[in-house]
Amino acid sequence: MSTVALLTGQGAASPADFMAARQQMAFTLGFHIVLASIGIGLPALTLLAEWRALRTGDAVYAELARRWMKAAGVLFAVGAVSGTVLSFEMGTLWPGFMDKYGQVFGTAFALEGIAFFIEAIFMGVYLYGWDRLSPRAHFLTGIPVVVAGLLSASFVLTVNSWMNQPRGFKLVDGKVTDVDPLAAMFNPATPVQAVHLILASLMVCGFIVASVYAVGLLRDRKAGRDDRYNRIGFAIPFSLGAVCAPLQVIVGDWAVRFVADNQPAKFAAMEGIEHTEAGQPFRFAVFEIPNALSLMLRFDAHATLRGMDAIPAGDRPPAEVVKTSFEIMIALGMVLLALAAWWALAWWLRRRGHRDLPWRPWFLRAAALTGLMAAVAMEAGWTTTEVGRQPWIVYGVMRTEEAINPNPGLRYGLYIVLAVYTVLAAATISVLRRMRHTPPAPVAEPELETVR
Repeated sequence: MSTVALLTGQGAASPADFMAARQQMAFTLGFHIVLASIGIGLPALTLLAEWRALRTGDAVYAELARRWMKAAGVLFAVGAVSGTVLSFEMGTLWPGFMDKYGQVFGTAFALEGIAFFIEAIFMGVYLYGWDRLSPRAHFLTGIPVVVAGLLSASFVLTVNSWMNQPRGFKLVDGKVTDVDPLAAMFNPATPVQAVHLILASLMVCGFIVASVYAVGLLRDRKAGRDDRYNRIGFAIPFSLGAVCAPLQVIVGDWAVRFVADNQPAKFAAMEGIEHTEAGQPFRFAVFEIPNALSLMLRFDAHATLRGMDAIPAGDRPPAEVVKTSFEIMIALGMVLLALAAWWALAWWLRRRGHRDLPWRPWFLRAAALTGLMAAVAMEAGWTTTEVGRQPWIVYGVMRTEEAINPNPGLRYGLYIVLAVYTVLAAATISVLRRMRHTPPAPVAEPELETVR
């Protein structure tokens, strides 16, 4: 393709452009989703620490709240940039999708914009209000940040759930009619996907923040220090992740059953079911348990489950990608659940006199990796959801190849995005590192009140 043809828009998008558009969307979504998770969870952690500071007058809690919200402010700004890029990509990469169905789900994006502005305004008030508002008034200004963050994520999520279960419109001669935005937003997939994503976001944020302080605790042990600042800084976010982990298992089971009932191709790919048959075994990596999948899904060991052979060849997702990402998510989720169970047991034993249990070196080393594990699990889960829906951008209604921008040169956008996001990530890490400073002097207070 010549430069002239590219600049003048001659020709058409090549298969390489189509693949580049998908990779660009996957990359920017994968980048943004971690920032969005921290944006949901970190204000909640901040308010929890500030609430403890107000109740106890403890300077450690107040310092944690102040530092966490400053970090949230930086990441909020970066997330606003990456979120804006995503909104432009929806129109530039997938104009067929936006042109035809934007009228159906556009209301959700409009509401998300309102929630975003509320979140931004009150985050500014909260950050500027340190030492300028009364303690109670300052705490109250943080509540809208948490609520608006949750609403913003939920509104965006309704669009994705609609792509999985499209409702709220009719197609007449290929044209969209009888649009019902509320029916589109509250489609059958919204409840399970919203709860699943919010819990995952809280887990990602909790474990990422905790992993930072786990490294600090390991350094303390090596130096022979006992820093209460790091212990509380670890205990609050790790407890959040630990509480969400078992809840996520329950919601995950709900999500799998929903997919089995409503997206059989995705379910067959997730579970590696090649042939339709009764008494499906449960397969995970190299393990196989006869009849177990039929029993777990239908409570009948001889129930018949559809395999990939029941799906037309042109409607099948990339099965290996979906199965691998699903298994990565499950494996990492189980590791996080085991660490959460140990944390709960250690907390319970500690109250009975086993004081050092939560701070064992092996546990802290594992905890230092929980942030990475949670983030990878979220990316794997998102990959399962999105790749499992292929070849549809709107399930059963519009194929992804119908939505692509027909103009050539889309792959150059991917190159630019990769370069810009590399600089953005480096700048963000540099700013966060510069925000570090020596923690306050240890305060003699009763230990581990925060793990109650």
